[in-house]
Amino acid sequence: MAPPAAAHDSLLRRCLTLFRGFDGVGGQDEAEILRSAMAQVSAVGAGRAEAGYLRLGDALVRCPHDGARATEALDAQVRELAGRDGPVRFPRRAWGWAFGLREPGGAEQPGGAEQPDGLRGALVVSHRDRPGEDERLLLGMLVRQTAAALATAAAHRRERVQAVELRRARDEREAIRRRLDSSLTDLGQLREVHDALARSAAHGDGEDGIVRTLHRITGLAAAAEDRFGNLRAWAGPGRPDPYPKPDPAHHEELLREAARRPRPVRVRDRLLAVADPRGEVLGALFLLDPEGRADERAVRALDHAATSLGLELAHLRDLAEVELRLRRELVDDLLAGADDSSAYARSEAVGHDLHGPHHVIAVRWTDRPADEVFLKSVSRAATGLGLRILPALRSDTAVLVAQGAPGERSLHSALSRELGTDSGAIGVGGCCDTPHEVPRSYQEALRALEVRRRAHRAYGMTFFDDLGLYRILRTGNDHREVERFVREWLGPLMDYDAVHRTDLVETLTQYFDRGGNYSETAAALVIHRSTLRYRLQRIREISGSDLADVDSRLNLQVATRIWKIMRSGPE
Repeated sequence: MAPPAAAHDSLLRRCLTLFRGFDGVGGQDEAEILRSAMAQVSAVGAGRAEAGYLRLGDALVRCPHDGARATEALDAQVRELAGRDGPVRFPRRAWGWAFGLREPGGAEQPGGAEQPDGLRGALVVSHRDRPGEDERLLLGMLVRQTAAALATAAAHRRERVQAVELRRARDEREAIRRRLDSSLTDLGQLREVHDALARSAAHGDGEDGIVRTLHRITGLAAAAEDRFGNLRAWAGPGRPDPYPKPDPAHHEELLREAARRPRPVRVRDRLLAVADPRGEVLGALFLLDPEGRADERAVRALDHAATSLGLELAHLRDLAEVELRLRRELVDDLLAGADDSSAYARSEAVGHDLHGPHHVIAVRWTDRPADEVFLKSVSRAATGLGLRILPALRSDTAVLVAQGAPGERSLHSALSRELGTDSGAIGVGGCCDTPHEVPRSYQEALRALEVRRRAHRAYGMTFFDDLGLYRILRTGNDHREVERFVREWLGPLMDYDAVHRTDLVETLTQYFDRGGNYSETAAALVIHRSTLRYRLQRIREISGSDLADVDSRLNLQVATRIWKIMRSGPE
């Protein structure tokens, strides 16, 4: 039987008073709303809230509540109801009920389906006695109000999540836009650098062009060095004079460390990038930046320019290797005997003029192997003296086909400074005016080299044209025959000089060199004429030779000439 209208009005006023301000908004989350609803149960009537549940995924999970008397047995009964309204049992309580908290418009699924649509949770209430109709009506309104508040809170939570996701999406889009703008700026800068370097390469400006372009783009002084730290190109102010030479070991380690870095590195007041095409360090490029003004654009320009420098240096080295190979092949053919017209054409192709007088130079050093390093040292020493050369290695000898001839001792002195030791011999062949004469000059250079190495002073430079009698002797065992000849005619004098520390052999040599002239010989020896006469008498007595006899005189003169070469080598 429905209550009368007055009772309805009273009940409505009570509900409005009861639920005023309970709307599930104002920042409350679902757990707070459920706890508020459970607190309101006692205001509805004589019942009490036993437990509250919230839906998490496909399960109903009990919400902690101070003073709740829920047990695992109650949890099992609620799970069996699966969100539907239904009775639950409590000890010493006449009535218990689980109310499903569903969104407005949600309904229980027919047939006991699991988790009805719109389900937000459950509220479990008990009474000592069975509640009246008014109290049950108020409980129903409380349940609906609670369900609506839960739905509103869930909607607000979704809105907050969506707002966060929307802000994150906007932030990501803005970050992408900034990265895109930065990439476009970087691309434009790289395009500018690339175009400038490409124009320099097209004009054939080489290393100088790369360095000038880098200086123009960055506004900083720029320089290129080889891998040893020697300056190859500079652009901008502040060029040091003289240019400092770094410590080799420290510089090599610096370049190795910089080559391992993906970007240019700062070394004191410089930004350094390594030119290392194909992983081989060929040189370095740097910006002089003592004030730290270099920005990202300058760093990118330096990195790009270092790549261009590496390609340029690799190209130059490849050209040098090809030219060196062609030069050595030409030298091999010249030493073996080449056709004049072919030799002239091939020498012109490698930038050497074979026309005019040439000399072949043969070089050996006792403590240096005849390898590429040694040949480069010989070539540097020769070119440093102004000689234009074609270098090659033959067996254990460095061979130069040189335009012109080195001055006396100059090449040996220069090479001694280059190698740090003078323990080597150089032989210079006679002049050849045409390419087909080169083999003859080569054999003469080897002959002069051999004579020098067998001399008492084995280190130095010997010209074939100065060999005198040695020019008509063959190589090989003839040396022993020559030495026996010298011992036969000068042996007693040489032994006497060794024992008594005299200079009888030198006196006889000077005497023959000056045609037997007493005055000139005495002046050369810085002695009196009477002393010279005494020495010549002692020579006759010790040697047993008559200086007036034509044959004896000839043999003695030849022996002294050879002795002179054997002792010191031709000068």
